[in-house]
Amino acid sequence: MTANSSKSPSILLVVIAFAIVYLVWGSTYFFIRIAVEGGLPPFILGSIRFTTAGTLLMIWCVIKGEKIFVAKDIFNAAVTGALLLFVANGIVIWTEQTLPSAMVAILVSSAPIWFILLDKPNWASNFKLKSTIFGLAIGFAGVILLFSEQIGDLFKSSDANSKLPWMLLLVLGTISWSAGSLYSKHRPPVVSASVNTAWQMILAGLIYIPVSFMHHEYDHLNWNKIPTSSWGALTYLIFFGSIAAFSAYVWLLQVRPATQVSTYAYVNPVIAVLLGVVFAGENISLVQLAGLAIILASVLLINLTKYRKPKVEIPVLAEVE
Repeated sequence: MTANSSKSPSILLVVIAFAIVYLVWGSTYFFIRIAVEGGLPPFILGSIRFTTAGTLLMIWCVIKGEKIFVAKDIFNAAVTGALLLFVANGIVIWTEQTLPSAMVAILVSSAPIWFILLDKPNWASNFKLKSTIFGLAIGFAGVILLFSEQIGDLFKSSDANSKLPWMLLLVLGTISWSAGSLYSKHRPPVVSASVNTAWQMILAGLIYIPVSFMHHEYDHLNWNKIPTSSWGALTYLIFFGSIAAFSAYVWLLQVRPATQVSTYAYVNPVIAVLLGVVFAGENISLVQLAGLAIILASVLLINLTKYRKPKVEIPVLAEVE
């Protein structure tokens, strides 16, 4: 996949990329929890995940003979990687130790709203499309409805106020993700999307290393006690969550409108709930089914302009005097 091709991308490639982002990222919450609960500290997890994924992808790019070193692209990749993979993703991993996954899913799903508010160059077109605005609004409402029962239980508990700082931190992470995505979209690289993605992951992974030392994560870490399930989850996050899904996401940002790409934030919670029903034996209520239906309807609304046929203008023949 190359982001700087002059030709329009294949519809099949776009569909495959969206499917990867929707399905794989919907499952990463589950695998992050497995890795962390098994004894991998969050920042060590981030450093291993992204440096490994980025290095493997970069090796593949070198083998293919792609251009690697472009100073401007490396700088932009460093900024984007820091905002997306360190600040935003790091906050998600960190807060999942304290907040229930339902609350994390709802706050992360506010990303499409921040996409529109922060995307100043496209304000005119974004706010002009009523279907997009309406779709974003009901999509967020659908996510809230999807997890309304769990959130109700959370606020009934005595420690609800103690979780408020973590919620605000997660909002900051969501803003960082939206800002980093738009920064990347409006600064298309000279190098391929694969090289750009590799640099983002490598540079973000390197930031995690000193932070893990600052949090003394290595002090009491016993590598031998980390179960196979955690290593398996980490392997999944490296190959599927990072190399496959993040590469697809970065490419989609270059070839599709940001509002359409941001719909992943609404679909991921749907996938997470369905995985829980299929693999964990969880039950799904009528309220949750209604939330799923509303979310899917919102995605269709946001993409409505893509399905509309362009108007054919009828030429006006000049009168012959």
